[in-house]
Amino acid sequence: MTRALLIANPAAARTDARAVTTVRDTLRRGGWTVEVLATARAGDARRFAREAHAQGFEALVCYIPLGLVPGGTGNLLAGNLRLPRDPAAAARVILGGRVAPIDLGAVERADGTHYFAVCSGTGFDARLMAGTGAAEKRRWKMAAYVMRAFAALPTVTSPLHRVTVDDVARELPAAMVLVANCGELVPPFLRLRHDIAPDDGWLDVVVLRAEGVFQSLSAFLELVRRPANGARRLWFGRGRSVRVEVLEGPPRPMQLDGEPWGDAPFEARLLPAALPVIVDPATAPLGASRRG
Repeated sequence: MTRALLIANPAAARTDARAVTTVRDTLRRGGWTVEVLATARAGDARRFAREAHAQGFEALVCYIPLGLVPGGTGNLLAGNLRLPRDPAAAARVILGGRVAPIDLGAVERADGTHYFAVCSGTGFDARLMAGTGAAEKRRWKMAAYVMRAFAALPTVTSPLHRVTVDDVARELPAAMVLVANCGELVPPFLRLRHDIAPDDGWLDVVVLRAEGVFQSLSAFLELVRRPANGARRLWFGRGRSVRVEVLEGPPRPMQLDGEPWGDAPFEARLLPAALPVIVDPATAPLGASRRG
């Protein structure tokens, strides 16, 4: 009999206690023994996960709704893995799915090593996430970010950055620098590139250049069209280590999977196949051939 630990985050936007109960009960009906722990402060989820193995748990299940996803019942990683948003359906995938390893990114900060599964970055996106409050996300969900983004477009600038990918440095003006492990920023609608997957053994870099409203909208349209490298306002790179430095202007905030985490500079390194996840093999866009 599988013994699982279910971690819930009551402070996250639109957390539904009934959904957590549904996941627990569905797993129990499938023959699992399930215990539930709720986070109360920063660092609890990491501590619970670290202690789970020593306590004899064989599976770790997280329920973490994020306001970036319409409906608030899934997260960006779940969307990229095509996991269902319905709690009972997601629990059934856990019962009947398969374990697949995905890559992670690791970033060293002053307080230790932090990890991201979807993306890290600096610039416009990090400033947007830092400036959108929890109350706004609870009330407006995705619209909270959209409203903040449009209000901020007149202030968009592209100071010079140094972006070093696998020891090759480039100096690029950038309103935003993303280091992505997954291909979709808003699953399934906004995809960076067709050849990015969370198990492909690479970190993908997107540098977006814009000044003000018109150029920002133009850059966004280029991103939606997913052009080849050499687009007018986009630069793409790929590697296993990425360092991002701001060369001019004031400090720029950075984010890890949507959470503000200080300012640039930062360096991300790839941890290949570092996180086993349970997916539906019929729908998960995994199994990408590893290059290099």
